[in-house]
Amino acid sequence: MTIVRTRPSLIERWREHLPFEADDPDVSLCEGATPLVFAPVISDQVGAEVYFKTEGANPTGSFKDRGMTCAVSAAVRDGAKAVICASTGNTAASAAAYAARAGITCAVIVPEGKIAMGKLAQTLIHGARVVSLKGSFDEGLGLVRKLVEDHPIALVNSLNEYRIEGQKTAAFELLEDLSGDLDLLCIPVGNAGNITSYWRGFREMDAAPRLFGFQAAGAAPLVLGHPVEHPDTVASAIRIGKPVRGDDALTAASESGGSIRIVSDSEILHAYKLMATEEGMFAEPASAASVAGLLKYGADGANRVVCVLTGRGIKDPEVAIAQTEGAVITCPVELGAMETAVLGAPTAASAPAVR
Repeated sequence: MTIVRTRPSLIERWREHLPFEADDPDVSLCEGATPLVFAPVISDQVGAEVYFKTEGANPTGSFKDRGMTCAVSAAVRDGAKAVICASTGNTAASAAAYAARAGITCAVIVPEGKIAMGKLAQTLIHGARVVSLKGSFDEGLGLVRKLVEDHPIALVNSLNEYRIEGQKTAAFELLEDLSGDLDLLCIPVGNAGNITSYWRGFREMDAAPRLFGFQAAGAAPLVLGHPVEHPDTVASAIRIGKPVRGDDALTAASESGGSIRIVSDSEILHAYKLMATEEGMFAEPASAASVAGLLKYGADGANRVVCVLTGRGIKDPEVAIAQTEGAVITCPVELGAMETAVLGAPTAASAPAVR
């Protein structure tokens, strides 16, 4: 049987920049090569040329797949029979999918009641062992780190260097697509692995756009300067109070001439709805933090800006439904009622004259 792959895997595409040899395992779902989409409405609002890096186009719908292909491939190469992670959702879904692809076991620890249904559904259907912890993501990660010390299980959170290596390829793609002409990158910051990865990728390519990272007001330990014991935000993917790559994120912001700032939940939701209704882009609330930050603080003199959209909106359907409550129109099976439902109630000017 001849197997035809329609496009190269991420490891194939960027092997010379990654810690993999030609005969190493390559556990792939054809991740990477995500679209860069021009955002005309937001460009007009901020007075700069703005693009979305749409990481929701990855196989499981988030940027996590870039790092997971590398983390799971390395785990298989090193003989691991199982992988584990703590997660607010996207890492869980990605780890479960890539473990299934590799034919190994996956366990995920999620904070009870704090994971979006779309992400939980993905994780479960891929066959992962899901543990709902009566605690926070940060507490879960602490327990997982201790667990892997005593058991032959590969940890695939962003502490794993292979995760960072895979995720840095997004920076390579941006520089390739924009011919190196990028002034500013806006990015959500949760556990801080992604901003760390972009900066590593840019530096390896001798590029240095400014990096503006944005945390939700209820989960902003890097801005506040101390851990947040009970992080709270509508943007579940960045609901993290003690980011493991926090120091790296601060370094990336400082070295690039950027910063890490706060956006409120109301600002996140405003950007979330604006992107959907005006740009046709349905991204998860955490993704909207990058756009919310750009709208709030401006382009700061940048001519060309990229906002990283970390995941698809369908991953967190509860937020979308809550923002559009009452929008569904109930209609009986009757043509006149259907006309009113579709076209709206007739105005005085459009109503037929009464004879």
